[in-house]
Amino acid sequence: MVSALDATVFIVDDDAGVRDALAWLLRSRRLLSDTFDSAEAFDQMLAQSGGNGGAAISALSHPCCLLLDVRMPGMSGLALFDTLVARGLHTVMPVIFLTGHGDVPTAVDAVRRGAYDFCEKPFSDNALVDRIERALQHSAEVLARRAEAQAVHKQLTELTDRERDVMRLVVEGLPNKLIADQLDISVRTVEVHRARVFDKMDVRSAVELANLLRSAEA
Repeated sequence: MVSALDATVFIVDDDAGVRDALAWLLRSRRLLSDTFDSAEAFDQMLAQSGGNGGAAISALSHPCCLLLDVRMPGMSGLALFDTLVARGLHTVMPVIFLTGHGDVPTAVDAVRRGAYDFCEKPFSDNALVDRIERALQHSAEVLARRAEAQAVHKQLTELTDRERDVMRLVVEGLPNKLIADQLDISVRTVEVHRARVFDKMDVRSAVELANLLRSAEA
């Protein structure tokens, strides 16, 4: 389970009473929150923190989720959600829509397009907190996978061109003799490069290497 001290719940709602009630609820469950009275204010915060474009994902380095009202003056919650999707932020920062009864079909459609969940007002405190905790766990898992992928890509940069050639053929399942024939090098040289690849990639077998590369691409 995600530590409450490492996670943030963002609340975007134009109703001060709703924002205060949600912030109090989260404090009572030892969850940190940050509130915004408009989609524009939240969008500006993201831009200032480096979350406006390609650096968006790296700007969010801790688990988080977003409680987002569907209907607000100015930029709507749906418009903000579309912006987050365009920036690739909706996976690392799962969005839970807060909806009135009439907006349920709209929220359902948003879930189909990548929103994490929705909660209809008036909502059950326990049900909402359960959704939030699941969303934060999802965020933590996405961040962990991305950190692992970044580590693998860093390891790959440490390989020489020849080691990359050998690695590619090892992953394809070729034995050392065929690798040597394809690359026009000796079997002993293949063995040396293979051992260096395994050492640099911190694996012990071709299967483990293939799984590592596959997970980094997921």
